Order: sequence, then structure tokens, then C-alpha cells
Amino acid sequence: METVIAAEGVHRSYELGKTRLEVLKGVDVEIAAGEHVFLCGASGAGKTTLMYTLAGLEKPQQGKVMIEGKDLYRMGRAQQAAVRNARMGYIFQNYYLLPELTAQENVMVPGMIGGKADLDRANELLDAVGLSKRREHLPSELSGGEQQRVAIARALANGPAMVFADEPTGNLDSKNGAEVMKLLLGFAGEMKTTLVVVTHDHELAKMGDRILTIKDGRIV
Repeated sequence: METVIAAEGVHRSYELGKTRLEVLKGVDVEIAAGEHVFLCGASGAGKTTLMYTLAGLEKPQQGKVMIEGKDLYRMGRAQQAAVRNARMGYIFQNYYLLPELTAQENVMVPGMIGGKADLDRANELLDAVGLSKRREHLPSELSGGEQQRVAIARALANGPAMVFADEPTGNLDSKNGAEVMKLLLGFAGEMKTTLVVVTHDHELAKMGDRILTIKDGRIV
């Protein structure tokens, strides 16, 4: 299958006072179109940093990230932003819904950014995640599981080729977490979307196609 995400010799470190913390130490990885990959590892192993680097959110200090055959970090900022908006969707542990917008409006945000807000698409996605009766509610009026469902709908709004999810069930109980993950995997399967998920939950990770375990900044 075609490789759509590839990292070659990726290094990423952070300065903590006078200390340099190496988080990624020469990571190589290839992810195929439509593949559902889970990144696992202990806290601090580098899994979230790797996901952010693959997703165009953190530039590596060495190495390169190829998205659909193009070097992501050699693009200009405007081109990078366009790729992120049109080709990528994001889901975070803390949802990051805009508090002043309704569920419906939050789902429309990626379309607004890209200049193609689609009310029908937003409603269709909210129906699909079981929130047809909650579309006019603010995030503060929704449960954690409902907020994460809105976040999934938002991530899919522009029909992305790939979705990156950082601990998407981390703030949910096991029942809601499993339901949200099944929902996300179901959508990804139907839409043939490449999925990269960071999780500490190995039982959830078994639901994917492949598990990549990160230890001490390397895939083991």
C-alpha cells in the first residue's frame, strides 16, 4: 500500500534550564494509506512528541517528515497550514472545543478556516456521532464523552486523508472510552482515513492494525 506518512531520522529535544532532554532519538517510521496505527509507551517515552511531529505541529531538529510524498517541514508556513487544514484532522485529550460556540459551530470551524463552511456536513456528522439533539448546546452543557464526539466530528469535517488523535479517551471512563474509540475506528474505516492514535491503554491499542511501542525516544 502507498505510504502517506514517513519519518526519517527524526530527532527532537527540549531545553529544561541547563539540561537538554532528548525526546526523539532518530525515529524512522512509515504509515500506509488507510492504516490505523497506535503509538504506545510509558509516560515521557516520546509518543506524543512523535505524533505532533508527524502531524506538522512540532518541527524536528533533525530528520524529515514526508506527507503524501512531500517534505512537510520544507514547506512555507502558509502551505503547511493549508495541508493541515485540508488533509489532516486532530483530536485531543482535552477536546479543545471553543467554549463560546455550539457543537454545530465547533464542527464547522475547520471548514470556516478553509473558506468552505458546510452546515449540512456538520449536521450529518453530528447525527452520525449520536448528537443530533445536542447540536445547539455549548461545550459546557455536554458531558466529556459528548464533547469528544463533537471533537471527532470536527476532525472529520473536511474529509481529511489522515487523523491524529492524542490520548482521545484519556479523560473518559472505560465504557465511554471504548465507545469513542469504536466510533473513531468505524469512521476511519468507512472513509479509508489513515489514523495515528497516542494511547497508554494497550487494550484499546489492540483495536488498531498495528502498535508501535516507543521507549527512550526510539521505536522498539
